[in-house]
Amino acid sequence: MSIGDGRIGGAAAASLEEADRIDGFGADVAATLAWTVRVGDTRGDQRSLIDDWSFLAAVACRDVGAARILEPHLDAIDILDQAGRDGYALDLASIQAGPESSWGVFAAEGAGMRLEARDDGTGWRLTGTKPWCSLAQHLSHALVTAWVGDERRLFAVALRTPDVTPHTGPWHARGLQQVVSAPVDFAAAPAVPVGEPGWYLRRPGFATGGIGVAACWWGGALPLRDALVDAARRDGADQLSRVHLGRVDAALWAARLALRSAAREMNGLPQASHPATLAARVRAIVADAVETTLAESARALGPLPLVADEAHGRRVSDLEIYLRQHHGERDLARIGADIAEGRGAW
Repeated sequence: MSIGDGRIGGAAAASLEEADRIDGFGADVAATLAWTVRVGDTRGDQRSLIDDWSFLAAVACRDVGAARILEPHLDAIDILDQAGRDGYALDLASIQAGPESSWGVFAAEGAGMRLEARDDGTGWRLTGTKPWCSLAQHLSHALVTAWVGDERRLFAVALRTPDVTPHTGPWHARGLQQVVSAPVDFAAAPAVPVGEPGWYLRRPGFATGGIGVAACWWGGALPLRDALVDAARRDGADQLSRVHLGRVDAALWAARLALRSAAREMNGLPQASHPATLAARVRAIVADAVETTLAESARALGPLPLVADEAHGRRVSDLEIYLRQHHGERDLARIGADIAEGRGAW
């Protein structure tokens, strides 16, 4: 099922066919990253958001971990492209970044950790610790937010240098075990500024990137719906099996409509009014739909697939971790604040 009305075609369809031929797709980080870099290098310029989000959803439908690996790489490429369109000159060659680079986006903050950027006269340097850096041990480069005084600024940095030390943990996750998200230490690591201070958070693309994550959540939940369809079709299936399926179908259908509506609004209005509010609404709707899917499938299917079906059990665990990028009531409070302060009217 696609977010849009049509089927995925062209280079995206070819990439999905290639993914289906990769042993350990999603679980084998090296193989999945190599595929991810090829995907980023073959994407066309005339894509719509529906195309992008449908592709992300299709990858998550195959494997949630693969989508978790792919999404930040594509987000980083989009950020760099937008910086170029906004007139910022980026000397990526100075950090040996090119078409073969694999990218992450590290923008989280954590108590007791602070990454600072300073221009020492020879160039910008990053010093300190950044938390929640997914796959830092495997990636070649990352876009990282660092503090310049009281403002955050985005920087591109090479990760495979003596100045950068990724931690191996703590990471005791049962879901997304292969996508280790741990701190990284920077010791005066050379970096390239991407945009002016505050640009990363202010740019319209920040909102679309957040919805791209929601598209992954949605796509990752579709096989659980399929399992409920199979259960409702079995001989002897009762009305309750159809109730569970109906709830999940309605929730995921509404989430699909929210994703489609947001894509069309953002495509038609590049300077959409309050895109952050729109993105927060869509993420909340999709997160609720996926939470409903997880809960209803657990009630309908019982413990057997969780303990006897490796793919099903891994998908559930992966989704539960991935979905924690949504902050629940805190994100809803931000929507409420926007509305109360006159932003994001219907």
